Amino acid sequence: MVAVQTKNLINKIKMKKIYSLQSSTDKFYGFMRRSFGLEYLKVYLFFTFILSSFFGFSQVSTEIDTTRIRIGEQMQYQIIVNETDEVRFSKFTLDRLKKIEVVESFEIDSLKNRLIKKYALTSFDSGSYVLPGQTVFIRNKKFLTDSIIIDVATVAVDTIKQPMYTIKKIRNEPYTFGDIFSEYWWLLVLLIVIAVILYFVLRDKVKHYERINRIPPFDLAKQRLKELDSKKLLEENKIKLYYVELTDIVRTFIEREMNIPALESTTDELLETITDFNSSSNLNIPEETIIKLQKLLQEADLVKFAKSKPLIDEIETHRSSAEVIIDNLHPKNEEINTKEDDGQ
Repeated sequence: MVAVQTKNLINKIKMKKIYSLQSSTDKFYGFMRRSFGLEYLKVYLFFTFILSSFFGFSQVSTEIDTTRIRIGEQMQYQIIVNETDEVRFSKFTLDRLKKIEVVESFEIDSLKNRLIKKYALTSFDSGSYVLPGQTVFIRNKKFLTDSIIIDVATVAVDTIKQPMYTIKKIRNEPYTFGDIFSEYWWLLVLLIVIAVILYFVLRDKVKHYERINRIPPFDLAKQRLKELDSKKLLEENKIKLYYVELTDIVRTFIEREMNIPALESTTDELLETITDFNSSSNLNIPEETIIKLQKLLQEADLVKFAKSKPLIDEIETHRSSAEVIIDNLHPKNEEINTKEDDGQ
């Protein structure tokens, strides 16, 4: 009998609690309905949305090791997602003033049932900057992290212990071959073209001199005198050029025939050398020939350096003297060579 009464008492207490809970719930729903004009279904959906948003937000969070740095220091920022399937991180969003910079973006770490995306951030301008929330998509649903305020302080400089120095001048980096080639490649091409042209020109000159050297001095001098006559320089009033070539023919013949440096010598030096050479050897050059050579060279010097203009008769005389000089010098040398051969 006592057991039955105890059981009935417990049931009554449970019923009162249930009634009390239902009464409290009805009162809350009634308050929401009177305050916001919501039906029971709308109230339920409202709470469901609030709870799902709360739990959804907790799926994505951020961590940062510090929010106060000095200019140039780095801070470690990471986005933590409590999901591993169908997670996509958007491009990192910088602050509005673009004062926060991303030093390095690390690979995504997978830790149990979480994904962690890490960034190394820094700033080189002092001030307070708002790092906006970062976007993460989970199963194509968008989640946004909290924004963070970053304080960047300047580095204090103690001018007493650390003296200030003037700004140093800008030092240019040394030029490399690549820099020079990219800027002056055309000069290199030009030098190559000039080198090729000089090669062919000099090669032709060398061949020309080789051909000339194979011709005997006497024959070459006679040939050059005929070529000088055919140029008709006197008819074109090129008297100076005429005397330059005429004396060059004579000097070249003397140098090759007698082995005397006639081309590099002045008139006085050449005459003195020939006179000494004639007296100390058996050349037996006639005195008239040396006098003709002296007059020819001296008159030519007046034309070349003193702008003298001889008459046509004088020019023809000098032309004849040049040929006589060549004729008189050549036979003497042949006789000497013949005597030397007979003596041997």
